[in-house]
Amino acid sequence: MGLNSLFRKKNVQDILRQVESNEHGHDSLGRHLTVKDLAAFGIAAIIGAGIFSTIGKASADGGPAVIFLFLFTAVACGFAAFAYAEFASMVPVSGSAYTYSYVAFGEIVAWIIGWALIMEYAIGNITVAISWSDYFTGLLDGIVTTLNTRYDWHLGTLADWVQMDYLTASNGFDNATALMQGGKSFANLDAGLQQAYNAWTTAPTIGSFHFVADLPALFIIIIITALVYRGMKESRNASNLMVVIKLCIILLVIAVGVFYVDTANWDPFAPNGAAGVLKGVSAVFFAYIGFDAISTTAEECKNPQRDLPKGMMWAIVICTILYVIIALVLTGMVRYNELNVGDPLAFVFQKLDLKWMSGIIAVSAVVAMASVLLVFQMGQPRIWMSMSRDGLLPKRYSRVHPKFKTPSYATIVTGFVVAVPALFLNLTMVTDLCSIGTLFAFVLVCAGVLVLQNRPDVPRGKFKTPYVNAKFIMPVALIAGVIFSFTYNKETTMAFLNNEKEINTPATIVTSLSKEQTTEVYNSLLARDVATGSQDLEQILGTYEKDEAAYKKLVDELPIAEELKYESGFDLFKHKIPMYIFLITLVLLAIWAFRKNLSLIPLLGLICCLYMMAQLSVWNWIYFTAWLLIGLSIYFGFSRKNSKLNQVKVI
Repeated sequence: MGLNSLFRKKNVQDILRQVESNEHGHDSLGRHLTVKDLAAFGIAAIIGAGIFSTIGKASADGGPAVIFLFLFTAVACGFAAFAYAEFASMVPVSGSAYTYSYVAFGEIVAWIIGWALIMEYAIGNITVAISWSDYFTGLLDGIVTTLNTRYDWHLGTLADWVQMDYLTASNGFDNATALMQGGKSFANLDAGLQQAYNAWTTAPTIGSFHFVADLPALFIIIIITALVYRGMKESRNASNLMVVIKLCIILLVIAVGVFYVDTANWDPFAPNGAAGVLKGVSAVFFAYIGFDAISTTAEECKNPQRDLPKGMMWAIVICTILYVIIALVLTGMVRYNELNVGDPLAFVFQKLDLKWMSGIIAVSAVVAMASVLLVFQMGQPRIWMSMSRDGLLPKRYSRVHPKFKTPSYATIVTGFVVAVPALFLNLTMVTDLCSIGTLFAFVLVCAGVLVLQNRPDVPRGKFKTPYVNAKFIMPVALIAGVIFSFTYNKETTMAFLNNEKEINTPATIVTSLSKEQTTEVYNSLLARDVATGSQDLEQILGTYEKDEAAYKKLVDELPIAEELKYESGFDLFKHKIPMYIFLITLVLLAIWAFRKNLSLIPLLGLICCLYMMAQLSVWNWIYFTAWLLIGLSIYFGFSRKNSKLNQVKVI
């Protein structure tokens, strides 16, 4: 097989004919979904961790101006949604971005995007399961505490080591130990570090292995997988019910919270500037992940070419309005810098002594997380089913249950793939991996629309992205951006290009010190009367951090190596590699737009999603690259020779 076989493409007419004639040899999926159901699935997927958790961290970084980040992310997802909607109208089958890439780019790219979608849905499911576990155990702890206080009972709460993943406990123990070594007392540690330390030290051990596992996450995955296996109608009904519950709770939060808004808390509106707002881009984007899962249900829609585009758009619009209002209410009820907590909605009402609202929010958060997991858990098996139909995965993955009309085998495998890692993986790691896999899929779908825009041999569906010629808009915008960067933002731009060293935060410095170095640093501060009254190094250094010049002077005088004080050289440059990739790609896109009269909306979707990828750390790019290499080894070892297109060629 030559290199040309890597880019062999599927024909839209053939795809539709294969599905209609049931050439894959399994039962068809049941068609039950309408626009209302699709929009509900989108809301179920989008309103979850974002509104109940990550909105707090993003608000703490960006202040009330975080609403602009929600709007920017919604616009970026909206651009991508146009591309998804056009493809879904053109190719209304279950493969989502995988099938779209097969049509636009060919088999190797389709495999890559299918493999990336496995990361999006499987890793996304793991993320949501872990978040659900956090809220569920928090709710249980609250119930137990209330019963013990009110009735003088002596009920016990779940042990820390059965409600936390292995990596969080291990890393938390190390960080807590380093901070206590730096003079911080255990009582003054962050609550999360305290829990991680306790989980690690109290867990059963086998040799040097500490048995720490998130059992509630396993519990919810088993329940949701069973529901998804049982049927689309059951999943739809459960999703719709959970959406109604959480929308009612969110509207209640807004209705009650608006009376406690103090507009003085909105000043300053953007306390940390644009950098602070953009700092939360990963967390806020994760809040929108899931709308594309709607496209995996194409074969179960009554009228996919009409309903899929409408369902996606309505879901994004409704959720964006709710996100913006909630962000304004939260930052109006308390100061933005108090919102860096895991449960911001419950936190603000506890702070205002409205504990009854906190209890309602805790219950609704558990429901919201379960609905997100339901939608994600539906998407993954349908991607595998489509890849199996094409011969890229074993045939059993396309098996449809004769009674329930669901991809039965793929659903069970998805349950195992999600359940086992959820016991042990770290939430931050899986969140970022899910984000980069999703953004990569969005980039290729937008690029696919651009590739197909001028091909007359491709049949068009009922929905088509409005065309605006980007021939001159894109190059002019790029030139304007360069001029702005070197005039109004010259200092930051030159620091980026010159790779100027950056000072480390107090926490980074303290946690990187050995015990001997910690003692030496403290003695040097004591000698200069800086450490009077406290033995907490992080706290001492933190009091100087707001004054940039004073903090730099203090750190420069510390008796430790330069690399512990600053990040510089390649250690700093490697974090800028994703942004350099984005900038180079931007130039190439401007040239492509000028030469091929590209459509502006999918081009903007591609640029926005690639920019958000560039905001993720270089380690996420490395992990993602490793994931793709594993996928390519499977493709060349199994999928390429078993592809249905290869079999047609052989015949």
